[in-house]
Amino acid sequence: MTVSTKLSMSIAVTLTEVIDMGERSANVARKFAATLGSGTAVGMADRVFLDTRTLGPSATESLDLNGSTLFDPFGVAFAIVKVKAIMIASADANINDILVGNAATAWAALLGATGTVLLRPGASFSAFAGVADAAGYAVAAGATDLLKILNNAGTNSVTYDIGIAGCSA
Repeated sequence: MTVSTKLSMSIAVTLTEVIDMGERSANVARKFAATLGSGTAVGMADRVFLDTRTLGPSATESLDLNGSTLFDPFGVAFAIVKVKAIMIASADANINDILVGNAATAWAALLGATGTVLLRPGASFSAFAGVADAAGYAVAAGATDLLKILNNAGTNSVTYDIGIAGCSA
């Protein structure tokens, strides 16, 4: 299977100020982008996991990044040793927040063992390794390859999209 991954994050801001007889403005833009080839070497990824998931009120799930419980869009087990890109987006219609990370034994390469990202309704989070980064974010088999996702309240279900690109070796 061939995997071609295009990643980008950008911000574009226009600052405007009213002045006598008009206005002035300044445009600021920055884009971070990478295209990963297919494989396991520098600047490459060979596995992908994409899913829309729902968690009930106060529910938690631990996604096994190097196990046999996640599958790519073709039904192949998603088991990686390096995360090259991750994106998580909370649905706009959610009422509760989603908490990512902070598991006692977890995948800690990106957020550390106790770090978290709080995603409010409609919020998203992404990180990716550049094309010159051979290591990516390491994943070790066992209890330390679990990405914890938590519905941060006990009132309503939450839905989120997740995409991960990584290397099997």
